[in-house]
Amino acid sequence: MQYLLISFFICLIALLLILNTRIANVALDTPNQRSLHTKLTPRTGGLAIMAGVLISWLFMPINLYWILFPLSLMLISLMDDVYHLSVKWRFLMQLMASAAFILAMLPPQAWWLVALLTLLITWMTNLYNFMDGSDGLAGGMGLFGFASYAIAAYIMGDMHLAAMNAAVSSACLAFLFFNFNPAKIFMGDSGSIPLGFLAGSIGAYGCFYALWPVWFPLLVFSPFIIDATVTLFKRQLAGEKVWQAHRSHYYQHLVRLGWGHRNTALAEYMLMISLAASAILLLKESALIVFCALLFWAIAYLIMMRWIDKRWVQIN
Repeated sequence: MQYLLISFFICLIALLLILNTRIANVALDTPNQRSLHTKLTPRTGGLAIMAGVLISWLFMPINLYWILFPLSLMLISLMDDVYHLSVKWRFLMQLMASAAFILAMLPPQAWWLVALLTLLITWMTNLYNFMDGSDGLAGGMGLFGFASYAIAAYIMGDMHLAAMNAAVSSACLAFLFFNFNPAKIFMGDSGSIPLGFLAGSIGAYGCFYALWPVWFPLLVFSPFIIDATVTLFKRQLAGEKVWQAHRSHYYQHLVRLGWGHRNTALAEYMLMISLAASAILLLKESALIVFCALLFWAIAYLIMMRWIDKRWVQIN
């Protein structure tokens, strides 16, 4: 419990410090034709989230690599927020961090599996960043996603990993007090990149150390995985430059269909909670029940995406 409080209050204090000093002007999000917001907004909230997480982790008996990798990604991403680094440079750093994590923290693997896991964790790192475009969305995914990891780790008896994830969830909760619509501050790359990395790396860690099956992290974070991945393939098929900023995500369509930031976030929260509860309840169920549940969610996603696509075509 003390780690949750440390993470929560450090994040809260850091956010107040950022918003009431010149730190707020270090990196500002300027609205453009692809934005869903209309005014200059600080995009350094991720610094507060990671301050809460990493400082609370310092009090835990954990491998320091857990702190080193997200810290390095946070610093690189902060440089990107301020100086706008090239895509190739950022992607290279993320690949290196993912590969280093696998080699340092997971059991020895075949080279092809190391390469595959490196790509998957790097993809998770980036898709979390892609989905950070609406008030309360990325913070909510952090709150519910890492809370699910914490509960699952607790059920399986890994108290250290449970505490680590609970601290991340707690920091995201503090962030939402300032990021829920109307947002006073955005997460920025300094928050979304390390959170995406942690979602992928902790998910992989839990799989390899038998804390949860492969489908568990995929189901928990599927609101982001499905939206970002399907949108990427659709843009690729349309011949668009997939790394450029855009407003083609399903959550962005919902905002522009008249739902607004608040209702979109609340709808996404309901989906996240439902998926998290489903994933946790399925942990000790038979393979047949798990298959039926995953099939149900696959059909549900197809129906939801089809409905949004039809509504979008009707107004364009």
